[in-house]
Amino acid sequence: MRDLTTTLFNVPARAARVGQGSLLIADPFIEEAYFNHSVVSIVDYDENDGALGLVMNNKTGHTLDCYLDGVSADSNVPVYCGGPLGPDRMVFMHTLGEEVFAGAKQFAPGLWLGGDFDAAIDYVNSGYPLDGLLRFFIGYSGWTAPQLKNELRESSWAVADFPSDKTMLLSLSDDAYWHRYVRMLGEHYRAWQLMPREPRAN
Repeated sequence: MRDLTTTLFNVPARAARVGQGSLLIADPFIEEAYFNHSVVSIVDYDENDGALGLVMNNKTGHTLDCYLDGVSADSNVPVYCGGPLGPDRMVFMHTLGEEVFAGAKQFAPGLWLGGDFDAAIDYVNSGYPLDGLLRFFIGYSGWTAPQLKNELRESSWAVADFPSDKTMLLSLSDDAYWHRYVRMLGEHYRAWQLMPREPRAN
């Protein structure tokens, strides 16, 4: 399929450099389950050691109370699959800062990882809004430096900066999320949106 559509879907390289504070938007031909139509937030990056990231838009199908004790079952908070590594690790990303969750670490302007987990559970149980503010993940994604460079060279990912409105990163999910960021890449990537999530179905 990919060979037959090289001309139509070949797009110029965009923002070839990636770093902490970047988004990786998956080429529509990536069929691997964790990354198909995914958007990955790069939360840690070293040019020599590689990168760590979280897939932002793929729900696990389970809610937070399935993973953690003390979470109200009626809170119905979705948990996202951050990637194939560390399936026993949970992390949360938020725009609320260390004033709300002590110990949180800022990895990009206006965006934090982690902090006081008990405070996060209290926040959820209190019924405070989550959309655009707080998202929970199981697992994470990782690349060695050569691996990521090769994937970027092969145009497996388009690279974009975080949006100026950080709440966008923590709203929407699934395919709608991916399509939103593909649209933001510009006209050269319009053809990407014509591809179904399962390319073989086309």
